[in-house]
Amino acid sequence: MKVLIVDDSALMRRYLRQILETEPDVTIETARDGEDALKRIESFDPDVVTLDINMPVMDGLTCLAHIMERFPRPVLMVSSLTEKGALATFEALELGAVDYIAKPGGTVSLNIHQVADEIRAKVRSAARSRQLRKRKREEESATRRRRPPTAAARRTAKTGPSTGLVLIGVSTGGPQTLEEILPKLPADFPLPVVVAQHMPSRFTSVFAQRINGKCELTVSEVNRTMAIEPGTIYIGRGDADVRIGKRAGRPVVSSVPALEEFLWHPSVEYMVRTAMEHYDPKELIAVQLTGMGYDGAAAMTELHQAGGRTIAEAEETAVVFGMPRELIERGGAECVLPREEIAAKLVEWTKEHA
Repeated sequence: MKVLIVDDSALMRRYLRQILETEPDVTIETARDGEDALKRIESFDPDVVTLDINMPVMDGLTCLAHIMERFPRPVLMVSSLTEKGALATFEALELGAVDYIAKPGGTVSLNIHQVADEIRAKVRSAARSRQLRKRKREEESATRRRRPPTAAARRTAKTGPSTGLVLIGVSTGGPQTLEEILPKLPADFPLPVVVAQHMPSRFTSVFAQRINGKCELTVSEVNRTMAIEPGTIYIGRGDADVRIGKRAGRPVVSSVPALEEFLWHPSVEYMVRTAMEHYDPKELIAVQLTGMGYDGAAAMTELHQAGGRTIAEAEETAVVFGMPRELIERGGAECVLPREEIAAKLVEWTKEHA
């Protein structure tokens, strides 16, 4: 596996090289800016490019556009944990990047080794990804995509108090996966949807705003206690946990400080368990999408055993198969589906529910 590291900081290039050199089958070259990167891609022909966003001479987004046009291949964006960094990151995903790595400590991140496992997993997943073929399919279908309805149309589509809930857990590779699934839910989809996406807090707000423009349902970040209503998708705030509860007898969703007993945030496990405290399991649908680790697998398995419905994303489309595989191996997946079939299954099940 050949990897090209592109960063204007010599220190960041060295740190990223150290992280990736622990893999036995990796060959690495580096570039100091976008122009240098394009020259090295042509000669080195890397399987994966890690691309810093903020660089002199040619920035990451400009470089990415050239890569997708001239040398299409999997690209991982490396971005800072700022609102500006988040906006640029999602623009990069739109241009064709397969995923992103968030620097935990700013532009020159001295503690980048904290996310070493994530970097290695994302690079390896990118190397075997089918994102280029997926991007072509998306481009071909772009003209067929329905325009999102106006806010008034969204309000009209709401049908009254919810009697059920869809819970989605997702981590590595989540943004593009959610952007394929959620816009396919129709304006009259009868159940609210709550999403626990492992993501920094600066990113979830931008992501919710971005995907709101693509969906027929209203999309909001959970940044306070909010009534759970049909016709709405709730994205759990990053670096915190999302809790399902009740207030005055009505279901609500809240953002609470990250709980120490959980490794990942927003915790899928905590979200599902709090939902089971306030809903009949038969009213719940849980979906486990791409991601490293096992977050949510135990709770979703218990939900399935209690009569709830569950979906695990199939290995063929998962960027990282860890979280769905855990659910499948525990016997907690009612069905296993590629991402492009998940929205249709949710629509089918909610029609049966009604």
